[in-house]
Amino acid sequence: MGVRSGRTARRSRPAGDGGTRVTGTRVTGLRAPVVDGPWIVRGKDLRLTVFARSDRGLLRWTQRAAAGDEWAGPDVFEAPRLSHLAVVQGADGFVRFIGRRVSAEGHVTGVVHAAQYQTGRPVTEWKPVGNPHKDAASARRIGVPAAAVSGSGSVHVFVANAGGGVSMRSEDAKGAWGPWRDLQGSDAYEGAVAVAAASGRVEYLAPGDGVAMRWQQEKSDGGLERCPDLRISVNPGSASGLETAPDRFTYYWADAATGGLFAHRPGAWVVPLGGGPAEGRIAALRAWLDGYDCTVLAHRTPDGEVMLAACGTENEGGGVWWSRTAERSTRPPALACDAEGRVVMALFGEDGALRIARQVPEPGLAMAPSVPV
Repeated sequence: MGVRSGRTARRSRPAGDGGTRVTGTRVTGLRAPVVDGPWIVRGKDLRLTVFARSDRGLLRWTQRAAAGDEWAGPDVFEAPRLSHLAVVQGADGFVRFIGRRVSAEGHVTGVVHAAQYQTGRPVTEWKPVGNPHKDAASARRIGVPAAAVSGSGSVHVFVANAGGGVSMRSEDAKGAWGPWRDLQGSDAYEGAVAVAAASGRVEYLAPGDGVAMRWQQEKSDGGLERCPDLRISVNPGSASGLETAPDRFTYYWADAATGGLFAHRPGAWVVPLGGGPAEGRIAALRAWLDGYDCTVLAHRTPDGEVMLAACGTENEGGGVWWSRTAERSTRPPALACDAEGRVVMALFGEDGALRIARQVPEPGLAMAPSVPV
């Protein structure tokens, strides 16, 4: 699958209507340093939204029209003091924000959450999810949260606990939170990944000491059961999961020692992907290219270059073609398909501006140069 990218930047039309208050504040020309993100999601109305987190709060850019070139934003929504943020979307289109809250001294206090229920609408107030530990010393040691949304709309929040295992808490579709559950495990690292299948079934993959621990539901909203460990070494924060067949996930990650990229489906062999080293999470997306079901991958190298690749879905062993996009980003890139099925990549340029690159109508995966928003 050929992959090509241009780089002669074309400036988009001005976005946003500076100064308008939504619930967040719309800011024109914002260059607040981004510390988490970007995340890009497609709403029920088929418009794309990009989220990121800065020291000023949660940032949001919203596509003005489905498949359009113009964007509104950034809107800035106040957020509690967070060390990390996860952004997940359920089949209902709702976007959930799960953050690890810290005190003014930088001590972890617990997990909080908020939501956006419709594209372009206000973000709800932040509410506590809590902490699996009661004593302050243990509570400070919980890991970065990961989350997934089941088919019924139940939000599952996972954290590494102070004992090195994994704790989970779930919110049902009516907003009631159950108790924290200890899923066991040991030596869980930061940077786990939670995923949900189209069926609503949830899986969770936690990097550990020379292994990756995995839990899965047999059915949507069922109990999470421990699976055999995967003998892989995952660079914390690099892993992502993608449903590549009904109820089957492929995991992508960078090796902890070399930074090289790999793919694995439980029950199959580990496949080297080339294209490394990678820094930060690997973006993975299914898209139709030239009439074929394909997987698109993107990552950021340690020196800030964005790499892009495509292969037949579940055919990584047949070859993965990587392209140096000539794009540079301060954060790992994010991928989505727009209302017309085109691949869209979001990244932050070295000047701090959000940039959007789009697939162009040529054979293979050809991307136009990114443009600032």
